[in-house]
Amino acid sequence: MCAQTTELHDTSHITYEGLLEGNKQFVADTLKLDPQYFDKLANGQKPPVLWIGCADSRVPANQITHTQPGEIFVHRNIANMVIHTDMNMLSVLDYAVNVLKVKHVIVTGHYGCGGVLAAMGNSSVGIIDNWLRHIKDVYRLHADELSAIEDEKKRGDRLVELNVIENVHNLCKTSIVQNAWKNNQELSVHGWVYALNTGLITDMKVSQSSNSSLESVFKFVL
Repeated sequence: MCAQTTELHDTSHITYEGLLEGNKQFVADTLKLDPQYFDKLANGQKPPVLWIGCADSRVPANQITHTQPGEIFVHRNIANMVIHTDMNMLSVLDYAVNVLKVKHVIVTGHYGCGGVLAAMGNSSVGIIDNWLRHIKDVYRLHADELSAIEDEKKRGDRLVELNVIENVHNLCKTSIVQNAWKNNQELSVHGWVYALNTGLITDMKVSQSSNSSLESVFKFVL
């Protein structure tokens, strides 16, 4: 989901056939720079980072971090959620941690997130209402702080931040992450928020590398 803006990026030139032609141009340009590029890429991947981000088309993980294919393992969904019943996300997390042995898992949200803004409202927008309920729960946990913010945009920005922070905590609560820590695997969990209007990332300063900060009820005996 994307937040509505008064001036949208013009995508009228994008066509199905154009995507295929763009791929050919990408291959040609890449091979000019490095004739062995695709041979090396096909040999496998060993990314040090798992990125859990929003599906928003304006937040491409590699581009905004100036990294290359093979350097970031990516999972994206509406509003960068970590939900304990989401087998898609858990499967990605398990593969990244236990097979790829990533050293960092980063939950990355962005200001102006359409999913977060929709969760702040009362309109039903379809089946996604069930997904947005998890963001509404984040609002409930921080209702006093959020309700005190009169400016709606600032309230939305703060909910974006809190949503990232809560989903970092959700990651730490998984048995996948806690088991890695128990086995002394090098693994840190982080939370970032990306600003579309500046291109800059803000570290939410909630990084964790053990379950020591979790309430005892969430700590597994593994």
